[in-house]
Amino acid sequence: MWPAAETRHLALRLAPGEDLRTALEHRMAESGATAGVVLAAVGSLTRASLRFAGRDDAAEVAGPLEILSLSGTLSPDGPHLHLSVADGTGAMRGGHLLPGCEIRTTAEIVLGLTSAVRFARRLDPATGYPELQVLAP
Repeated sequence: MWPAAETRHLALRLAPGEDLRTALEHRMAESGATAGVVLAAVGSLTRASLRFAGRDDAAEVAGPLEILSLSGTLSPDGPHLHLSVADGTGAMRGGHLLPGCEIRTTAEIVLGLTSAVRFARRLDPATGYPELQVLAP
């Protein structure tokens, strides 16, 4: 973990039609930070594209949807983000956030950013996925 004094916060309001994952990737790149985390997220989606546990394919979840939680890390190598959403009946779905999650009315996101450490993603032979490594800046 990095020292709290070296963390800056970036508050975002994403507009209707923006893609949630793409917007977060762009804001991370624009920030110049080398590591980031999602601190808070609320909002709504027109639809969600998720990868469920143990699957390689994308699942499309029809909306309208409320964002219940968004957590994960952001790095120059890409994000690792999990999203939970609920539909109009309160039924919940969740998984890995993929491109294709279109903002319906808004998404209010707060990121914690730093350059005190660098998050990187390297292929882990044990899991077969690019996993987080925390490196010196």
